Amino acid sequence: MTPSGATPGRAVGPAAYRAGMMLALEMITVDSDDPGPLARWWAEQTGGEVLEENDGWFHVVSVPGWQARLTFQKVGDPTPGKNRIHLDLSTPDLDAEVARLLAAGASEHERHEMGGFRWVTLADPGGNRFCVSGPPPDQES
Repeated sequence: MTPSGATPGRAVGPAAYRAGMMLALEMITVDSDDPGPLARWWAEQTGGEVLEENDGWFHVVSVPGWQARLTFQKVGDPTPGKNRIHLDLSTPDLDAEVARLLAAGASEHERHEMGGFRWVTLADPGGNRFCVSGPPPDQES
């Protein structure tokens, strides 16, 4: 079905959103066997706060400046291995931020540089990987 007057395969604008034809990012959810500590860790690292804990099975974190919320849900068997979706975060001082995250309990997996773009792949205390990028060293604040 398409909104009135819309052509299939063609963008249709704000009316399509109201008609349920577009998606908006609401939450980024992480599976965990112990979501409470992980939610609190991410809240602390992002300057956010845990808004809901829902009997220990679903934790909601609100992060200042982010439209989407981070959520952590209890599952009996989290997916093993590298997560297929991950957060890409940025900072004006990559080295200082990576050092802070490591001191807070993250672990470092890899450092990368490509065409002046630098990023570090880390894992949170639950083993979920994420990337932090920053400007070239000569442009850091």
